[in-house]
Formats: sequence, C-alpha cells, structure tokens
Amino acid sequence: MDTIFALASAPGRAGVSVIRVSGPQAHEVACLIAGDLPGVGRSGLRTLRSLAGDVLDQALVLVFAGPNSFTGEDIVEFQVHGSVSVVKSLLSTLAETGLARTAEAGEFTRRALMNDRLDLAQVEGLGALIEAETEAQRRLAMKVFSGRLGDVVEEWRGVLLRAAALLEATIDFADEEVPVDVTDEVVALIGAVSDSLEKEIAGSHVAERIRDGFEVAILGAPNAGKSTLLNALAGREAAITSEIAGTTRDVIEVRMDLGGLAVTLLDTAGLREAQDQIEQIGIARARDRAAAADLRVYLKTTPDEVVPIELQKGDIVRIGKADLFPSLSGGVSGLSGNGVSDLVNEITDQLLSRAARAETATHARHREAMVAALSALVASRSEVESGMDRAEFAAEHIREAVRRLDGLVGRIDVEAVLGEIFASFCIGK
Repeated sequence: MDTIFALASAPGRAGVSVIRVSGPQAHEVACLIAGDLPGVGRSGLRTLRSLAGDVLDQALVLVFAGPNSFTGEDIVEFQVHGSVSVVKSLLSTLAETGLARTAEAGEFTRRALMNDRLDLAQVEGLGALIEAETEAQRRLAMKVFSGRLGDVVEEWRGVLLRAAALLEATIDFADEEVPVDVTDEVVALIGAVSDSLEKEIAGSHVAERIRDGFEVAILGAPNAGKSTLLNALAGREAAITSEIAGTTRDVIEVRMDLGGLAVTLLDTAGLREAQDQIEQIGIARARDRAAAADLRVYLKTTPDEVVPIELQKGDIVRIGKADLFPSLSGGVSGLSGNGVSDLVNEITDQLLSRAARAETATHARHREAMVAALSALVASRSEVESGMDRAEFAAEHIREAVRRLDGLVGRIDVEAVLGEIFASFCIGK
C-alpha cells in the first residue's frame, strides 16, 4: 500500500488544522519533517521543517502504530496552526519527500474498511455522521458508526449458524449425539431471526427519513394562508404572498430543525380547478408531493369547508387565516402568529413519535438485503415444516439468508458452519 496524506480538517483559515499521514512509510516521512517522533500512542511538540531546513511551523505531533489506528496502518498526525499558508507548505513538503502521495477522496476510510477496522455499515454511519445537521441525525449516525448494526447482524448470523448446523448435522452427521428431529428448534431459531428482521425492516423506513429529513406538505385552497404560514415558520420571505389567488405555482421548500429532526416544509399550489395550463401543472405537483410527504397540514378557508384530499393518520387540519375568525379556536395565522406555536408543537410531536420507531438500519441498501434475507428464511421455514427429508433445501435457504446479510457487514463460509457443528456436537472428537 502507498503511504498517503491529506488535510483531515476543514479547509480554510482556522485555529488548528490537522494533516494525517497513513501507510507503511508514515513514520519515516514524518521523521524527515519533524525529526525524532514521540513514542507510539503519544504526542509531542515538534518544529516542522522543509526538506531544505526552513522552519514551517511548530506543531503537536501524534503517532499511532498499526493495526491499532483508524486505518489499521501506521499513522502520524500533525496538528498545525490553521494558516492556509502553513497547511499548503506542509502538504507540499510531504509530496516532495517522494515517499507519500495525496490521498484520494475517502481513502483513509476505505483503508479502515480493508483492514477490518470498520465494517461497511460503519463506513456509512461515518459518512452520515459527517453530514449530520440535527441532533436526531447525529444520534442515529453514531448508532451505526459505533457498530450497532454490525452487532445485530452478528447476532442473527450466530442464530442462523446454529440452525444451519442442526440441519447439516441431520444431513451429514447422523449419529447418536445428533438429535433425530430438530424441526422445533430450527423453526424457533428461524422465527426469532425473522421477527427481528421484520422489526428492523419496518424501522429502516423511519431511520432513512431521519437521515434524509421528513417532509411536511402545507395544503389548502388558494388564499388559505399557506405561503404566509410558511414564511412565518421559516422566519423569512421564502414564498411570495398575494391576495391574488393562485400566486404559488410550484412547490416551495424550506428546511428546518424541529425538535432535533431535519424537516422540509412544502408550500404547494392552491387546490382548485386550474385556470390555466401552468397552474394545472402546479396543482398536479402539489398533489404528488403531498401524497409522498410524511405529514400533511391542510388549511381550510372556512370552518365548514370539506377537505378535498384523502387524509392519512396523523395529518393535521387547521383553519387558515385565523385572524379573520377571532371567535374560533383551533385556527392558525401566519400573519398574526396565532396558533403557530401550537401547530409547530403538534407537527414536532407527530414526527418525534414516528422517529421513536427507528431501528439501526438506515439505508435502502440495508433494507433490500434484509428483505431478501427474510424471504429466504420464510422459504427455509416452509421446507423445514414439510419434513426433514427437505433439510438440504432448508439449509440452502438459510445459507442464502446469511449471504444476503453478509452484504451488510461481513462474510461467512462453510468453514464457519462446520465450526459450529464441531463445537455443538463434538464431531471428530
């Protein structure tokens, strides 16, 4: 492997900038610039010099030895003063040594994956952590980055290995030490993993929304106060407001943080019989985005207005322009602010209750692998319940389920199954 280096902190002027060097010659490269290095796992203040001997900076130098480092390789980190010039000079000097090259995008994390310091799900969690904008996104990303999904998958694998071992023993190792009928135990093991998979799959949709953000569509007839409400929630003039009906033609989006959740509010075209082709397109888009949104807020123009769309569980209905109906309760007005806080609280409560159902899997890729694994386990259970003469087919479906789960974090082969058999049944003692 080449030795690589890169700026590990944000570019631009800062109090401190971190430059990381990783690879088999990391310590040698660092010695050329910093002289003697602190001991492994320690840090020390060093004067950094160019290859010509010119002083570049005074820096805190940290030394790590593989495999006990982020990448699993030898690493040296330079914590320098965050001057653009200092960073540029140090990077140039590292390149001039001829012993290291500039890292490619994501290459440090890629090496951590290759050296088994992170599994694939943890890599995704790290990416999500870097991109996290809200507290809920941070917590979810940390859950994945800390290896929770990998731990869950390892539990599933262990149970499935046991089930596969029982079936393989029935097929290949029939003797007095192997149970004659393992149907009940195998069915129970498959059922336990299947139940857990179903729960994880259901929660993955919510987790994905936490990661990408929830969408809340504001709907209503023209001049129901949708754009004024959006502006009040955004705290700025995000949408044009006018007494002229049909002012909003396209979907206007505003990103917000509600209760630690990333939420995109959608201001949509007023729902009515379109007056022209452009408005017709806007209304069609409004209906499509509303159907795909996580939550809908419908603003009535009058208390007795019939809602013209199909509402879903949790959707909110309010009387818009509540300042025109001072005697009515339950209204909202972006102009006066009446009812806005109550509406925000209700939206937040609705989304937080959904977020509470989130599990560990956060990506569509995770869900697809788990759905495929669950399908294989359903087929395996059917084979087992058909009789032990179908054990070979049942075992193959379990192996398929394990292969699908392998796509999340790791790998398994027949030797692992044999290892479970030997441990459980003392084969070959």
